[in-house]
Amino acid sequence: MDQRGVGTVKLTKSQLAAIDTIQRNLLIVACAGSGKTEVISRRVVELLKQPGVHPRNVVAFTFTDKAAGELKERINARVREELGEVHGLAELFVGTMHGYALDLLHSHAPEAFKFTVLSDVQARVLIDRNSRNSGLTDTFVRVKGKPPRELKRYTESRLYQQVLSLLREDDVDESQLFDDTREGLASYRSLLGRHHYFDYSEILRQAADLLDPSASNGPAGQDPVISLRNHVRDTVRYVVVDEYQDTNPVQEQLIRGLIQFGANLCVVGDDDQTIYQWRGSAVANILTFADRYEDVETVTLNDNYRSSRAIVDLGRTIAEGIPSTERLQKSMVASGHQEYERGDLLALKFSSPSDEAAWICDRMQWMRGLPFTDRPDGEARGLDWSDFAVLYRSVSGDAGPLVAELRRRDIPYVIKGLSRLFETPEIKAAKSCFSYIVGEVKQDEVVTAWLDARLGFTPDDIQRGITVLDEARTWTPDMPWDSFTIQGVYLRFLEELGLREEDVSETVGPERGELVFYNLGRFSTAIGDYERIHFLSSPPDRFATFAKWLEYQAADYYEESDADAGYARPNAVTIATVHQSKGMEWPAVFVPCLRSNRFPGKRQGGLNVFHVIPETAVKGAARYRGTEEDERRLFYVAITRAQKYLAMTFSPTEKRLYKKESRFFAEVTRNTYVLTKESVRPQESAIGRLRPSSRNKTPDVVLSFSELKYLFECPYQFKLRFLYGFDSPLQKELGYGKSLHDVMAEVHKRAVKGDIVTGAEVEDLVDRHLHAPFAPPPLKDQLRTAAVRAVGRYLRDNGARLELTEHSEQPIEVHVTSGVTVKGRIDLIRRLDTGEVSIVDFKSTERAQAEDVTRDQLHIYVVGYEELSGTRADLVEVLNLDEGSGSKREEVSDDLLSHITGKVAAAGNALRINDLPRKSTWCDTCSTCDFAAVCRDRPGQ
Repeated sequence: MDQRGVGTVKLTKSQLAAIDTIQRNLLIVACAGSGKTEVISRRVVELLKQPGVHPRNVVAFTFTDKAAGELKERINARVREELGEVHGLAELFVGTMHGYALDLLHSHAPEAFKFTVLSDVQARVLIDRNSRNSGLTDTFVRVKGKPPRELKRYTESRLYQQVLSLLREDDVDESQLFDDTREGLASYRSLLGRHHYFDYSEILRQAADLLDPSASNGPAGQDPVISLRNHVRDTVRYVVVDEYQDTNPVQEQLIRGLIQFGANLCVVGDDDQTIYQWRGSAVANILTFADRYEDVETVTLNDNYRSSRAIVDLGRTIAEGIPSTERLQKSMVASGHQEYERGDLLALKFSSPSDEAAWICDRMQWMRGLPFTDRPDGEARGLDWSDFAVLYRSVSGDAGPLVAELRRRDIPYVIKGLSRLFETPEIKAAKSCFSYIVGEVKQDEVVTAWLDARLGFTPDDIQRGITVLDEARTWTPDMPWDSFTIQGVYLRFLEELGLREEDVSETVGPERGELVFYNLGRFSTAIGDYERIHFLSSPPDRFATFAKWLEYQAADYYEESDADAGYARPNAVTIATVHQSKGMEWPAVFVPCLRSNRFPGKRQGGLNVFHVIPETAVKGAARYRGTEEDERRLFYVAITRAQKYLAMTFSPTEKRLYKKESRFFAEVTRNTYVLTKESVRPQESAIGRLRPSSRNKTPDVVLSFSELKYLFECPYQFKLRFLYGFDSPLQKELGYGKSLHDVMAEVHKRAVKGDIVTGAEVEDLVDRHLHAPFAPPPLKDQLRTAAVRAVGRYLRDNGARLELTEHSEQPIEVHVTSGVTVKGRIDLIRRLDTGEVSIVDFKSTERAQAEDVTRDQLHIYVVGYEELSGTRADLVEVLNLDEGSGSKREEVSDDLLSHITGKVAAAGNALRINDLPRKSTWCDTCSTCDFAAVCRDRPGQ
């Protein structure tokens, strides 16, 4: 092992080879747990050591935002250690391809500035809400032997959504498509455009098309095409792609577009972990990389630092069951500190799913408190609930018995995604509220549901909440459409109920109390997903369709979602699909329900995308159906999530299809490290237990300024919003301030290029950027008038200074302390007539915030600008765009700079240890807080 490295991290020859390969294209084959994040971060440091290479020349793609935060923090740490102070790190992109593509569109295509991004759930709600205009009910299913029929609203919208994604993300021969399918796609894309939405597929498709060298430049698209390509040509010199094995054709096209001007490409991945074929991932991308790109160096990282030798050996044997023609040559070896002890790996059979679930709970309860060491040089701690994960091939199909047993024993658990959220007692109670509003249930049923949730409420408490529900039933056509929003009614109901986190925790215990708020917050997220699309419906229609959606569709909409709330890390058992576990690890992993036809899965019958799209139209279409090799890769991922303890279990179900054990179960029993009968457990006095303590892995905190603003204003509000997921009620005027901001962005981006906007363009600018999606037509007209006046006034006052613009929408990062980073964009950096540099923030009524918070923000931007450029700004300005409002301007305060840096560090560290208290007394922040209802009583109550 080579001794080069920093601190206690030593590097192997293979890792050094990957780090030092700079000039050639590079394929890094990284086995599970092989330390690839460290290798990528050190390779980025090597890139920055090259003459003339700046951070903005490097683009690094990760599969998730969480992985991006970890990689960026590691890069920052390694840069500081090896290179000292490097300016401009904010311009080194680390994130998802979707995030990068969106940045390209929002930076170089002014028409796209006002487009917002829909999640998969929101996009599906949009499709169902507009079943005809989305093309859903005009697109036909063709089943052999039956006449074609139209797709059905609600029940088949997920299938249609998969079709729409495939058509935009895969290699499709459009000439083979049916006319109705082609027209359906056109209708859906037109619907997105009219509402100024992007879904995830559209982001990638548009960015890839704009970068395509063969694309034509028409008059309407010429500017964004040229601007975007010139940016890539002049900026991008190194591209790094993590999890390359899970890329699909449109992502490969985007990569090709980024390197078309000669950029170096490094891809990192493991073909054995290709698990998203059903979403279009093409394992052939990584298998054939060295053949498709020139001058490729291949480096394999075989060392697994995560797991014990037993788990590594089992994982290796499973992976080696894939035919050699379908996998890259590699042989994973154990190189970590986890010690194997006989009995760590089990493969057990049970007579029924309930017996299997009972044993899993028994095992977790027995293991809780067992000594476990997270790091080679760390101290042992006692295992706790959050150290256990139960990974299923299908949570919706198989997790029921375990969930019931966990509830019976009061063992805290979380299910990744939201599919089973709607089955928890507190959310069943919340659902009853909306069933009551639309007349589906009676008052006593609402009372019973909340009493059954056992959260400490009395019938009188619940009756107070019902008065809010009764009000929501009183809407008449002469009342405003936004007088009763779903979110507003939900929060007011909780307020009248007297919901308080500390009271719930006192009733059910702190762990269960935290999970109750976590679930209630995620339900608020689901409300937001639905109401965002249905806001302009009248309240009776909105509540009626929402109640039906909760009852019949919501769980299905979230079945494949990975929508966990922000920074929340409850001390609870994790229940997840193997797909959702990708990139994660736990000390102890359970893989139950290893049944034939379940894992490996049987090819599913019923409708699929190839009943809408001819299979011959899609290159490599077979991967969507899945193979046993794909299932083997998935099983490999499940096994390699475990660090020390792994239990694989089988129980038959009453269904004939699932009565036999899986081939994978039989295979693991042949491994010599695996016991097929649990050892006799030692006497409790001989175990040497430690106090249960959840993993003390301090999270990396990356905050946008909008998030930091909430953290400054009230830490508990931040907790409710970003840890638990509570959402704010929608407002009619939402979007107006953002629209003015977008106008200013175009004005100043053009000014940087020497294109000075004149007053004659004001109305065109406003019409291009004004987007107030929840405003009824009369209000929208008022907002347009106000925007035209505001922009015209700004140009009259500042038009002569536009040529002094230095940067518009400049990304910055402030690395306050280890693991705490603030990210943001400075609205405007300009040089004044005096030669001084000024940091400018635009302000309007909708974007208003407390003056001291604005001053904090601007001084953070000063610190970020200095990190970016190496120079200190002289002034900070708040330019108010509202009529009759004054602006503010002051010199940069060294004392305030020092104060704000410490303030951010303290806030970030408080977040890392979950120290997020509420305000000690009622104040102005409380009076405007959307979540005061679930925090404390208002004055006078």
